[in-house]
Amino acid sequence: MSDTARNRKQLETLIQRMEAKMLVGDFDYAEFFPGSKNLKKLEDAGVLPTNGEGVLGQSESDTPLFTDFADQWFLESKIQWRNSHTRNVESILASSLKPAFKNKRVGEISKPDILAARNKMARRKGRGASGLMSPKTINSHMTILRMILTEAAERFDFTNPYLNIKPLKQQKVHIEPFSLNEVEKILETVREDYHNYYLVRFYTGMRTGEVDGLKWEYVDFEKREILVRETLIHGQTEYTKTDGSQREIPMFGPVYQALKSQYEATGKFSKFVFCNRLGEPLDHNNVTKRVWYPLLEHLKLKKRRPYQTRHTAATLLLASGENPEWVARTLGHSSTEMLFKVYSRYIPNLTRMDGSAFERLIQSRVIENDKEVGDETE
Repeated sequence: MSDTARNRKQLETLIQRMEAKMLVGDFDYAEFFPGSKNLKKLEDAGVLPTNGEGVLGQSESDTPLFTDFADQWFLESKIQWRNSHTRNVESILASSLKPAFKNKRVGEISKPDILAARNKMARRKGRGASGLMSPKTINSHMTILRMILTEAAERFDFTNPYLNIKPLKQQKVHIEPFSLNEVEKILETVREDYHNYYLVRFYTGMRTGEVDGLKWEYVDFEKREILVRETLIHGQTEYTKTDGSQREIPMFGPVYQALKSQYEATGKFSKFVFCNRLGEPLDHNNVTKRVWYPLLEHLKLKKRRPYQTRHTAATLLLASGENPEWVARTLGHSSTEMLFKVYSRYIPNLTRMDGSAFERLIQSRVIENDKEVGDETE
């Protein structure tokens, strides 16, 4: 090969494939060096299988198997991911993508292959409303596939088959926040050891992982602020989902006193604000089943996920007249777009979608005109 930029890139890619296969214990010397004089020695030594000319004489494929390149892509990419995302991608590769394309080379995968794989996912059991994989979950799997094929197409110089494939349409999620009266009823009734926990959830709008992973080092009583710096996933704290999620939340109203009270209970016992008897962070699935759902049933309130506490905080803040940009920052949103998209129907006066602003403008003009007519008459 001549010493050109293109050939250097091909050689670098070949080396990366070799190293990836070595890491996963699947390196085949004959695959990469079919013309090597050492093949006979390795075969005689029992290192390589004796398969005759069919194996030793095979030519190197232009592109690797999808499973091999997926492993390579995963090893190269995971350094930039959170632990939870790494586990999620690893699961998607093992459960969906590798089985779907296990006998295909990346350069041989076609658009019909991709659509067939997606249709197969849609028939798998899952947590969707129909008992099958939801469009959201399928889209997340397909996103990983698209990223792998895009990288492969760039490296091996072939046309990316993942073109003009739009994500599946997802049903609009309807939020069901609690009214202020319902919030007060819940806080009056919930068992005492969880009163502070749910009060903080309702009045700060913190995400489940954020409040469950909250540590005392991030509670600033002097400035009356909660510093959101980490989130809890699978029992381990890590960096928040996005940079925008890093924020400071004022201790609204009774939140300050609730955290002061909580400090007396767990401040010297655990690094976590809310914890179990062993000082470990709460298991939200366990708390939801043992405390949250029985409480709603007892109060004869509609069964809703605990995440509705966050939606409740958002609607209460906006309905009270707080600046939407400030509310967005407090909740950890990058912009106000989601606020108006998700919560507008709960705050008609703020979003001016009830015609009241226009009516006030017209009425003010009528009054001004009447006044002018009266002045001229006098």
